Amino acid sequence: MAEKILSVAEKQKQAFTVLAKEFGYKNIMAAPKLVKVNVSVATGSAMKRDKKINDLVVDRLSKITGQRATIRKAKMSVASFKTREGDPIGVAVTLRGARMLGFLDKVLNVSLPRTKDFRGLSRTSVDAIGNMTFGIKEHTIFPEIHDEELKDVFGMAITLGTTAKTKEEATKFFELIGIPFKKI
Repeated sequence: MAEKILSVAEKQKQAFTVLAKEFGYKNIMAAPKLVKVNVSVATGSAMKRDKKINDLVVDRLSKITGQRATIRKAKMSVASFKTREGDPIGVAVTLRGARMLGFLDKVLNVSLPRTKDFRGLSRTSVDAIGNMTFGIKEHTIFPEIHDEELKDVFGMAITLGTTAKTKEEATKFFELIGIPFKKI
């Protein structure tokens, strides 16, 4: 019989029982939970060559995430990077609630398995305060991107923000919600 695939929201609810035994939580509010997912694309040097690259990235990132992306500007001038304060250098989206859970389901169950030679995400991508950041080299792994749109391929960074207090709590929480870590 086929195993039922649980969504991230259902796995997050079930994670409390395991985490309560391991870390001694007495209340469900003390357990880690996902707060936000931030998806960002740096377009710094590409912006100098082609002024329309940010519009292209905003359009594609909006298709992928289901929410309008915003252009991020440089906070300060850096001569060695040839950027001035206020120059557009990236595009980002912050997802919360139902969009966050839907996007995370899509990344874990559809997009990452489509990645060539995917063996799992590194455990070192979880930081000391309980967040996880991993990169995707090509945005073409998402089903919203069609073959006609393969002209400009870009990568992105995805950050999962949680309420976990330590790296150990966060790593166990990510395992329980279905993050595919590399086998040790």
